[in-house]
Amino acid sequence: MSYKSITLNIDNDIAHIVMNQPEKRNAMGADFWAELPQAVRDIDENVLARVIVISSTGPHFSAGIDIAMLAGGVIDDTDKNHPAYGAAFLNKVGYLQDTFSALADCRIPVLSAVQGGCYGAGVDMVTACDMRYATEDAFFTIYEIKVGMTADVGTFPRIVNLIPEGIVRELAYTGRKMHADEALRHGLVNAVYKDQDAMLAAVMEIAAEIAGNPPLSVHGCKRAITYARHHSTKDALEHIGMWNASFLNPAEMMEAMQAKAQKRAGQYEDLPKIKPRP
Repeated sequence: MSYKSITLNIDNDIAHIVMNQPEKRNAMGADFWAELPQAVRDIDENVLARVIVISSTGPHFSAGIDIAMLAGGVIDDTDKNHPAYGAAFLNKVGYLQDTFSALADCRIPVLSAVQGGCYGAGVDMVTACDMRYATEDAFFTIYEIKVGMTADVGTFPRIVNLIPEGIVRELAYTGRKMHADEALRHGLVNAVYKDQDAMLAAVMEIAAEIAGNPPLSVHGCKRAITYARHHSTKDALEHIGMWNASFLNPAEMMEAMQAKAQKRAGQYEDLPKIKPRP
């Protein structure tokens, strides 16, 4: 399938999604909001890869939401006096939120590689990923405050689980830039690299290591970590116990141990395809 706002390449069980509009600083227009979740769900549901990597082109990762989308209004360019404005706005925000929730909800890990500026909705997106990596010149800014908005597409519910709340509040209230070294210090990114080439090479190496592990176990880890974020330790322990009681695969465990002993790649079953619900 071809896309307008992104390119997709799948190789060695790694799906590489690239935002490809550097002339617009990879601003997220209408095509992007439809295409990203479509691509992610297709990869996940049809088991096209075991890991997703998201990167972009040009000097900046993303300028955030395309301002033209905001200028267009939410109900056929009508103003806030429309009686259904509130309901229509809520519906539109939900649509945008679902785009990034597709990253968090898919069964396989999603890694983001950020160079240059990551503005507004770009932060919404990378906080929905499993891991984040950055170049030395990268920075993150919750820019919505500078245009009179409160970030509403996913930053706040996710970033407070990644970095200290006081830092989140400072970023949100001021709109200042958090540069790569500070992002690393606070744990927003996993590692910082000299430039984009070095970053992508390292991220692809990490993705390859993940792709070489048993997919069901990786899926279980993603589920268990996400569940633990929102539940007590007691509930999370019970959840992972139930998960392993249901899904632990002795044959895959044996294959993993034999592959390690024989210094070869493991041969594992893919996750099952997700069939459309009737």
